[in-house]
Amino acid sequence: MSTPFEIESFEEYLQTVRNELPEGRKYFRGQTKLVSAGYELKPSIGRYGHLLEKSFRERDELEREVLDVFSNHLVTHVQHLPRTDWEALAIAQHHGLPTRFMDWTTNPLVALYFAVRETKTDDDGGPISSAVYVLISDPQRYTNFNRKQQPAVKPVKDLATTPATRGSGYEEFGVEGLDPSEEDDPTPPTATTTDEMVEGSMHSPTPSPFEITENVIYHPPHVSPRMRAQDSVLLACQKPFEALEERDCLEIIIRHDAHDDIRRRLDQYGVFDRQLFPDLDGIAKWLRYRVFESKGEL
Repeated sequence: MSTPFEIESFEEYLQTVRNELPEGRKYFRGQTKLVSAGYELKPSIGRYGHLLEKSFRERDELEREVLDVFSNHLVTHVQHLPRTDWEALAIAQHHGLPTRFMDWTTNPLVALYFAVRETKTDDDGGPISSAVYVLISDPQRYTNFNRKQQPAVKPVKDLATTPATRGSGYEEFGVEGLDPSEEDDPTPPTATTTDEMVEGSMHSPTPSPFEITENVIYHPPHVSPRMRAQDSVLLACQKPFEALEERDCLEIIIRHDAHDDIRRRLDQYGVFDRQLFPDLDGIAKWLRYRVFESKGEL
């Protein structure tokens, strides 16, 4: 994995994100532990080593069965039932169930928060650096599946409107009239059937997250204020028991001796506990930081 950056301050991180990263769409993930320290970039379900003893078919069936059980219990806990396995799996991920989804964000400051909010220690008790990982491979997006299924609507002529011709008065605005071949077309409009309007939509349905053939970025519905506040996106992994390939990511190391100052700066800029966790848990975490951890004032 490419590790061209080692950050020592909040300003240096901002400059790196603004000026040093490759062009294109980017997603960010903050981790308190580095990949090199053994915390690989893989989904939560992929961290259970004993599942590797099962065959691919057995693991696939287990994932589906667990989601089915979880979905059966959703009825009494949510206002709107999920319409697809994608939505159900996103809710399960949000509530801590191990899935093939990985949490990412479009907001680099949110990723920085998750990287520095808690400074981890090594086996000897010394503080360790953290990292923000940048997904640069531009994976397939879930919205592309839906876009391919949208009906291809064919235009129908408006019989109540007189066709526009040359010399219609718009030349002064730089708008030409219609091509002569299009003027006064005597051919009546033909009826458009539903089958004609929907071209192939029934033949290319959106695959289940268990059936994808490549990693897919999924923007889940905002089932809670946390997901909206954190600009959350999910990476559905085709091979959830394997780490992402090194070529897919960049690593921005955040030095442990910069954590304290970065935490203060994030709090000042409103990217901290009570904003990212807009509930009682977030308020409690923020008060714990302000009063007990940083010995600050309210």
